[in-house]
Amino acid sequence: MINRVILVGRLTKDPELRYTTGNISVAKFTLAVNRTFTSGANGEKEADFIQCVVWRKQAENLARFVKKGSLIGVEGRIQTGSYDDKDGIRKYTTEVVCDSVQFLEPKNQDDDSIRDYGRQDYPDDSYPDVDNNNRNNRRESTPTIDVAEDDLPF
Repeated sequence: MINRVILVGRLTKDPELRYTTGNISVAKFTLAVNRTFTSGANGEKEADFIQCVVWRKQAENLARFVKKGSLIGVEGRIQTGSYDDKDGIRKYTTEVVCDSVQFLEPKNQDDDSIRDYGRQDYPDDSYPDVDNNNRNNRRESTPTIDVAEDDLPF
């Protein structure tokens, strides 16, 4: 039997970090995942709001590095459960227990002092063009080989 879930969405609020009596960290959060189709007369996309839980170090990292609105990817499994509320009414739960959480946006994306994924240490006109330098070095050190089209297997 297979029970695997992969989701990409945005946090609806900051993750809730707690610790069990055995001092194991656990974070709960809700992920808003857009549906792939539009509905209704206004043509807006709807979203599903999926309860998720993550444990241990990943829980601590999640609470430390992401906040409401952050785009993340999760992989895990669906887990269902039930409990009786204070009035004795049975409540059913469904959540994704995350095995892996990926942060899909750079840290401090909203900070104006950080531009282009970490280029904040250089003025815009003096950032070294690493890609071009590497390409030039490869051209100089790579020998050329003459191959006829008839020699290619495809």
